[in-house]
Amino acid sequence: MLNHISLSRIDLNLLVLFQTVLEEGHVGRAAGRLNLTPSAVSHSLGRLRHLLNDPLFLRTPKGVVPTARALELGEPVADILARVGRVIASAVPFDAATSSRRFVVGAPDAIMASLMLPLLERLSRKAPRVDISLIHLMPVRHVGSEEHPWQASLQKLERREIDIAMLPLRMVPARFEARKLYEEDFVVAMRKGHVFARTPTLPAFCSAHHLLVSLDGSPHGFVDELLAKRGLQRRIALTVPTFMMALPHLSSSDLIAALPRRLVERHAPRFALAAVELPLKRKSDLIQAVATKAAIMDAGIGWLMQQIGEGG
Repeated sequence: MLNHISLSRIDLNLLVLFQTVLEEGHVGRAAGRLNLTPSAVSHSLGRLRHLLNDPLFLRTPKGVVPTARALELGEPVADILARVGRVIASAVPFDAATSSRRFVVGAPDAIMASLMLPLLERLSRKAPRVDISLIHLMPVRHVGSEEHPWQASLQKLERREIDIAMLPLRMVPARFEARKLYEEDFVVAMRKGHVFARTPTLPAFCSAHHLLVSLDGSPHGFVDELLAKRGLQRRIALTVPTFMMALPHLSSSDLIAALPRRLVERHAPRFALAAVELPLKRKSDLIQAVATKAAIMDAGIGWLMQQIGEGG
């Protein structure tokens, strides 16, 4: 627990020093990385010990070992420094050719698998030092709740946990900016030679054994809602948490699955898959790149939005 002290008296460099000592496990090596003397590092550690009410690092013949409290602080301190770095980087004029910024992009894995490879190829040419962190986003549905299934993803954007999200949304709140990437619909995917490909009728669809992509394992999706309106149902023999995980299971079994068309077209040759039209009518999804309007004012994020849009 922190001592009662004004934040204005806390030097951010102390957190940098803490992280470096934690990574190195040695005061001398940490001092070398920070261009400080070992005595200066020891003095700063003394200040940190006072602030945090913990020894933090214990001396051993081979260096120092972190206390339980130091290990507990490692992740939040790294997160604080990463956030500060992003704030400072966003204030610097953005030059794609020389920038070494890291951007965080969130999307369902089917969208990542459809768009990220060409995007990364463009970045390697235009911004060879820019790095990308990908965050897997999936809809969250609460029974009896009217909350939008992508609300949690939009909240991540507002908290700046991610810079840009790629989501199946037709409308976004006014505080966000969205740019169309592509229209997506679903097809029925299966291994090549599957009997369903020869008779892709609705009765055959209902009789087949299905795979469903479900983050929480719930055996119910939009297809089941469409079937229920007709008084029909199907058997979900297997659920998996990601779309990419679905592909090898389909290629080595008699399961079928309703999957995004673009995903299947891109990866069908690799997994020896076939696809037919879904025997149910459903409106296509609009896939959009989404960011807060405040984030778009950051020249780097605005540039990345443009690059993502080029691959839609």
